[in-house]
Amino acid sequence: MTSSEHSMQKAGFIGLGIMGKPMAANLLKNGVALAAFTRSGVPDELTQAGALACDSPAAVAAQADVIFIMVPDTPDVERVLFGDQGLASALRAGQTVVDMSSISPMATREFAARVRERGADYLDAPVSGGEVGAKAGSLTIMVGGEPATFDSVKPMFDMMGKNVTLIGAVGAGQVCKVANQVIVAATIEAVGEALLLASKAGVDPARVREALMGGFASSRILEVHGERMTKRTFDPGFRIELHQKDLNLALSTAQALGVSLPNTATCQALFNACVAHGGKAWDHSAMVRALEVLANHEIGQQPA
Repeated sequence: MTSSEHSMQKAGFIGLGIMGKPMAANLLKNGVALAAFTRSGVPDELTQAGALACDSPAAVAAQADVIFIMVPDTPDVERVLFGDQGLASALRAGQTVVDMSSISPMATREFAARVRERGADYLDAPVSGGEVGAKAGSLTIMVGGEPATFDSVKPMFDMMGKNVTLIGAVGAGQVCKVANQVIVAATIEAVGEALLLASKAGVDPARVREALMGGFASSRILEVHGERMTKRTFDPGFRIELHQKDLNLALSTAQALGVSLPNTATCQALFNACVAHGGKAWDHSAMVRALEVLANHEIGQQPA
């Protein structure tokens, strides 16, 4: 598809928060005609870049061929789709709904079926990469849906992400995202345990991290979040309360499927402990603070 064809495509974007706003901005930068809605009002910088501000999801549907959704949780997606002046009330045959939120895989399949009853197509396309990736247009995008629908939206995915993969049928993208969040949480917990052990043994945790980065234990979590732990910088990149939501999705999906996720449950318990100490807005690397309470020791503290 040529750049001139890109500019002829009409897209909609619903949800313009920390992630949605820069993702929408990248579509505009690439010549996509964009209609947008968010409950707090479309930011001036997007309207100045050419976005059409709409007063409801239904109004977005009236203007767009492909409608992207990026909102916090399953009930929010349901409200956008099927609530008062929701997308479903204005959908027509040939349109595509792309939910890029991280929500329940089970609910995703239900939502897709209801949208298809109205003649529209549906993709679930949750992302990984955080605000930095959203701004840079370098997100990992995990997609579930029909191959032909995926191919039709792929040029716009490429404007927002660098690693775009069709995982399988509808719901597969959400399952992949849940799996991602399980791995991230468990790795944060393991890195926290290792650095806490080193620190309480009287060994410099920063040097331990540096050494481990050259071996088989090396990971992005050890690199980025291990440094956060040693420097005690827990200002949020990704808030604990959001990772809690994702682990709730993992655990509820596992329960429905009859799968045991014992380490995921432990990580959720540690996040719960952080929230009990006022930490719902801490970065998720601050899971280590719950481990520190159990050890009566902070990473970097001189052992007694």
